[in-house]
Amino acid sequence: MNSPFLLIAAVFLAGYLVGSVPFGLLLTRLAGGGDIRAIGSGNIGATNVLRTGRKGLAAATLLLDAGKGALAVVLADWWFADDFGFATLAGLGAMVGHCFPLWLGFKGGKGVATMLGISFALDWRIGAAAAATWLVMTLLTRISSVGGMSAALAAPVSALVLLRIPRTDIGNFTVGLDLFFAMIGLSIMAAIVLWRHRANIARLRAGTEPRIGQKG
Repeated sequence: MNSPFLLIAAVFLAGYLVGSVPFGLLLTRLAGGGDIRAIGSGNIGATNVLRTGRKGLAAATLLLDAGKGALAVVLADWWFADDFGFATLAGLGAMVGHCFPLWLGFKGGKGVATMLGISFALDWRIGAAAAATWLVMTLLTRISSVGGMSAALAAPVSALVLLRIPRTDIGNFTVGLDLFFAMIGLSIMAAIVLWRHRANIARLRAGTEPRIGQKG
């Protein structure tokens, strides 16, 4: 493509298409569970799939939602020969596709699993830090939304720490660009996760957010 803007749009759109596959909805229907959007919170993510009582189905949804985010990053990274900027852009497209899929009236998941997959694919250390944060906060609070939002916020913070280099190190300028792209992309993704959890935030402030194992 001659225009860089067209190339950027194409990479984002490709990521969007990969991310917009609604695995939670598809798996639940294939398993005879009906429309997941009519259950619990109406969300298509793994947490709501778990409300069907099928832990295996919820685990599969979690892995597939994370996998599609990672796939978008890996494909862009391969196609553009380790270009971190395009890889991050494809990941952002997948994140937007998961949360706002065209096929479902732009009403998708909340993006935690997909963002974790993207984080692992960009740099396994960032993914590991975000996943560890999710696990610790979920175990401490027994509130799924707290774990998810904490993980989303941990990703850009981890990128800032793990990808930071001295400004005078010209030889590692590429790594400096990695930090720039990661901070922008992951910060936007974290903002999307928080926006998608705005109802949860309101319930947390009111003290009515259900804990894991409770209905709600």
